[in-house]
Amino acid sequence: MKRSFISIFMSVAAISAFGWGQKGHDVTAFIAENHLTPTTRAAVDSLLEGRSMVYWANWLDNASHTPEYAYTKTWHYKNVDEGERYEEAQANPSGDAVTAIKAQIETLTGKDTPLNDSQLALKILVHVMGDLHQPLHMGHATDLGGNRTQVKYFGRDTNLHSVWDSSIPESAHKWSYTEWQNQIDRVPETVEAEIISGTIDDWAKQTIEICDDVYKAFPVGSKISYNEVAEWTPVVENQFLNGGLRLAHVLNLIFDPAYRSSSTSTIVR
Repeated sequence: MKRSFISIFMSVAAISAFGWGQKGHDVTAFIAENHLTPTTRAAVDSLLEGRSMVYWANWLDNASHTPEYAYTKTWHYKNVDEGERYEEAQANPSGDAVTAIKAQIETLTGKDTPLNDSQLALKILVHVMGDLHQPLHMGHATDLGGNRTQVKYFGRDTNLHSVWDSSIPESAHKWSYTEWQNQIDRVPETVEAEIISGTIDDWAKQTIEICDDVYKAFPVGSKISYNEVAEWTPVVENQFLNGGLRLAHVLNLIFDPAYRSSSTSTIVR
């Protein structure tokens, strides 16, 4: 029985380590779809055989639990402990969200990449770019990205990671992913240009800074209710938007030579 309990616990812990929730990934993907150039859209549609990025946005959360794609389990997050510099954080030998994104970009920009590999890389990139913007996916290794930080959400026992994966986003707005996009994807071009500037590592560091604020605001035993949802909803909105705009930017750089030639961005260094 003890072995069975441990096995069940580890399965639950692994599941809760994944994602924004479905809504977050869908919103990120749909925002990105609305910012693809026509050339990029055609390339993406071809690789995904007509299905949208939203269709595949949550695929990796399930796939990572299958034997075929078990190697991607650690690709949903990157752990940087308190007081640890990003550049000095111990690398996970199995990979992390940052290395996974860079690897998919390399695959998609390869000249002789097989079609199946390109299709898989695109599906992974769509998902992990969302994960990069979930604050607790850049959380501490010591508490498994907030999975061991017990809190109460409207009186219900849960953990900080789960609160940020789904609870706060779902409480923030009872919107469909299309309504989320319609309401938050309204920034002027100057702000969009600022959001998509920088590199993958820069974006990861920004999420880590937010994660540090989250840990300070929600210590063990925190009681999270209406006030906290209202206070942190703008952060959720910004992270959904940032993830979507940056995903579109990366894809446009990969697939559209005209966009690439007009951009001064270097997303990987």
